[in-house]
Amino acid sequence: MTLPEAALLAGGGLVAGVVNTLAGGGSLVSVPLLVLLGLPGSLANGTNRVGVLCQSAIASWRFGAEGVPGLRRSLPVLLPVVAGSLLGAWGVAQLPDESFERAFGFVMLLLVVPTLRASAATGAARAPRPWPRWISLPLFFAIGLYGGSFQAGVGLVLVAALSHAGFGLLEANSVKVVVNTALTLVAVPVFVLAGQVSWPFAGVLAAGFGAGGALGARLAVRGGERLIRPVLAVAVVALAGRMLGLY
Repeated sequence: MTLPEAALLAGGGLVAGVVNTLAGGGSLVSVPLLVLLGLPGSLANGTNRVGVLCQSAIASWRFGAEGVPGLRRSLPVLLPVVAGSLLGAWGVAQLPDESFERAFGFVMLLLVVPTLRASAATGAARAPRPWPRWISLPLFFAIGLYGGSFQAGVGLVLVAALSHAGFGLLEANSVKVVVNTALTLVAVPVFVLAGQVSWPFAGVLAAGFGAGGALGARLAVRGGERLIRPVLAVAVVALAGRMLGLY
């Protein structure tokens, strides 16, 4: 990796970290960037998780330092999310590069409608009728399953689900980064054991992601829902465009 490539990767990680913290979908920047720099799809997917873990952990800490802690509120959903993430990471780690890339594209197409509906769900400060437990547990297990497998866009789905569970946008983002830390923490060792992490790329990307997580949390608390809502809208449109193969 040359110095310009490292600078590009760190800058991409910074942007992806801010987007992930304020909304979600930052991996749509970082994973293609890793592929552009020469990593095959499965290696890019595993390497990206190290950056996401760093960003989520730092963002969680920054939200707490800014007076919006998410750990306590995240506890009811952590178990199903972590279980789903572990299973999803194990499953996707078995795929060869070509199969992974086809599966990734297929899942992105399947998520078009839910993602567009997520933008509408996050528009309200609080959902009037939170889901009952018998719906929320399998739902968050499914979110963990997707997050462990593919990661890209899972933050948007988490914010939408948390909004339906009765959280405001700022609190939902605080809880989201805690949940994302947990689901990524159990997924990373799976990719490491499968040899699907390139540590030089992961280290540079994690530096950018971490800075983006800290900045994103600060911006979220300072700007509140007035800042979060438009970033969510842009992230959803960008994710939908990627899913539809427009770029």
